[in-house]
Amino acid sequence: MAEHRQKKIHQHLKLRADIIQAIRNFFIEKDFLEVETPIRIPAPAPEANIDAIASENWFLQTSPELCMKMLLCAGYLRIFQICKSFRKKERGSRHLPEFTLLEWYAAGMNYIDMMDQCEEFICYISSRMYGKESLFYQGKQIDLKRPWSRMSVSEAFKKFASTPIEKAISQNCFDETLALEIEPYLGIDKPLFLFDYPASQRAFSKLKAQESSIAERFELYIHGMEICNAFSEIIDPAEQQKKFEEEMNQRKKLRKDVYPMPDKFIEAFKNMPEASGNALGIDRLVMLFADTTVVDDVVAFTPEEL
Repeated sequence: MAEHRQKKIHQHLKLRADIIQAIRNFFIEKDFLEVETPIRIPAPAPEANIDAIASENWFLQTSPELCMKMLLCAGYLRIFQICKSFRKKERGSRHLPEFTLLEWYAAGMNYIDMMDQCEEFICYISSRMYGKESLFYQGKQIDLKRPWSRMSVSEAFKKFASTPIEKAISQNCFDETLALEIEPYLGIDKPLFLFDYPASQRAFSKLKAQESSIAERFELYIHGMEICNAFSEIIDPAEQQKKFEEEMNQRKKLRKDVYPMPDKFIEAFKNMPEASGNALGIDRLVMLFADTTVVDDVVAFTPEEL
């Protein structure tokens, strides 16, 4: 019963509250402005593999990305947000259709700078929670001392995957191979940044200036669990619109709903500064510090209890 589960996880919910307070302290100390943007929006970012939940003729946000980038375009240099985000048909031991996301953006930073700040951020949280640079998770001591491990996606495929990266992309099984054959080995003893994604897996990240087949994107893994997803951001409006159109076309091919083009975002995007952004799952971060493998253990209510 829900009541029994909620009594059982009281300490986890207290830990969650403490972590969220520490998150705010970190960003305020770094001179970031906490912002709130609408949860219900007319057009989500059109990503082929992420499905939005409709709300009348609008949508619940899959992330606050578009609105936060509009604030960057309006001249806000360092912003963060803790908010609810929603994705259709996402439910599992690490997934909820409604989840809590930390998203932050900094003008003048690239994805390498963001890796450094991400290290600093999680070490800060660990220090506030436990006063040490290590984490005990699932019987394993994870060393948080900086610098953390870094591995390119191509290296990871060569080391762990049964399928070459080019073949995985051409056969449309990149994500499946990454999830099943590579992720379980990442960040086991020390957090690991998986970086430099192939351009076909760029999401909305910037391509490398000298190597356009590689995107300036990384994901952080701790004990085989993805914690965040970060980019050097696209800053060219034409490139961003083209990327949106590619994702829309892919949705059509997959016979998925095709969302409206976020025209007001594209209009604002002409003022986009050089910047890096990071989206980090707070539920998963709390799972690490609570030493649990099940997201239900760190949320007050699951969908099934309502």
